[in-house]
Amino acid sequence: MLEVNEIFGPTIQGEGKLIGTPSIFIRFGKCNFKCVGFNVEYETPSGIKKCACDSYYAVDMEFKDSWKKYKSHADIVDEVENLLSSFEYDFKIDIVITGGEPLLYWNNDEFQKLLEYYINRNHKVTIETNGSLNIDFTKEYQNKILFSMSVKLSNSLEPLKKRVNKLTLTKILTNTKESYLKFVIGDDFLTNAIVEIKEIIKDIPSCEIFLMPLGDTAENIDRNSLNVVNLAIKYGFKYSDRLHIRLWDNKRGV
Repeated sequence: MLEVNEIFGPTIQGEGKLIGTPSIFIRFGKCNFKCVGFNVEYETPSGIKKCACDSYYAVDMEFKDSWKKYKSHADIVDEVENLLSSFEYDFKIDIVITGGEPLLYWNNDEFQKLLEYYINRNHKVTIETNGSLNIDFTKEYQNKILFSMSVKLSNSLEPLKKRVNKLTLTKILTNTKESYLKFVIGDDFLTNAIVEIKEIIKDIPSCEIFLMPLGDTAENIDRNSLNVVNLAIKYGFKYSDRLHIRLWDNKRGV
């Protein structure tokens, strides 16, 4: 069973290496993190107020009743095709597998069939993941996936042993060609962030590294972005904006 929070698009990829690229997003439900340190305030369906990341509706199990359950990957493909039916694209649109934490489904046969379907039809497939779960590469098509790994720093308030899995980071970077790391940083966490990032990237294969400003509104992104840009310049990392939040704040389905 595949539990999907939402399927939406076409829209643009808002962050990372492919920012600005037309994409369809398939957002899976469930996550192994809570990331209360990101301080995005929300209210659950039962009326409880909490803090988490900006994708809380795909993380908090209190929203589970709103997730759609798919027995077959083909049903997801049909839904994506419906979204694309009114667009006369002469290219293969990017497919973004996100969450929650989509790698919780890595060992699910229907999840793998979904990845294989799009890769074999020459779509660029991105998996947005926190990179903390153990996975194995057993099929050739898996090496063509672009892993966008948003490894969490201590400002997430997740424990170090849970959020940093160098074995998985190494395995992904060894088996794929374009995968990269990205880190979310607030303006109150600049110095500690660099110390932690340097420790994370030590002893793993080299890759592109993006720094992104923390925030779930355009106002928060504006407040954090200049300091993060300057940090990227100082240490030779790349800067990624969060364009979707600048345009739509944290509105869903865009």
